[in-house]
Amino acid sequence: MITQIEGELVRLTEEAATVRIGPLHCEVLIPEYTRRQLQTLLNQRVVLHTIFYLEGGVNAGKLSPRLIGFLSEIEREFFDLLCSVDGMGAKKALRAMSHPVNEIATAIEQQDHRFLASLPGVGAATAERIVAKLRRKMPKFALWVTQQKVTEESLVEPDVISQTYETLLVLGHSESEARRLIDSVLSRKKKFSSVDEMLHAIYERQSQQGNKTP
Repeated sequence: MITQIEGELVRLTEEAATVRIGPLHCEVLIPEYTRRQLQTLLNQRVVLHTIFYLEGGVNAGKLSPRLIGFLSEIEREFFDLLCSVDGMGAKKALRAMSHPVNEIATAIEQQDHRFLASLPGVGAATAERIVAKLRRKMPKFALWVTQQKVTEESLVEPDVISQTYETLLVLGHSESEARRLIDSVLSRKKKFSSVDEMLHAIYERQSQQGNKTP
């Protein structure tokens, strides 16, 4: 199983990236959002998290090996979930990933059928199936941008963010409110080493804002 490739990005088309690894040139199918991110990286070294699969049907007598690539493991995981929905094959899931993962995940979580139906190749019926099957699996993906940003700045461990989010839900906050509260304290660029520290900062900030209300 090929789960990651690293090499020089030598070619980029609407549907695929070509990565040179030594004497080998590997073609990797990519979603539109990934393509846009790669546009500025031509002739530079890139790392793609990949899925290997066989395209075609056994009955047709022809199976073609393909690689699909993403810039992060969580995008690859999200793609796998999309493919698990009835009527969403690999190619259809690739087309649908034209927006950042967190935006699509938030739409699924909030049952935004209109947004989902507008994704390339999806439509109203498929949008309903996506929401029905994946809605409760989306919080992790909806939080991903926050986690990525914080990890890059080495301020807070992603697990602390996820656990704080789950705790806020248990305390009665809605999913969107929990994300807003987390983002409000992370914007202060303060280091939090535990869930308790983060919760204390969240409620302290809420209290301060409440005191300022006329």
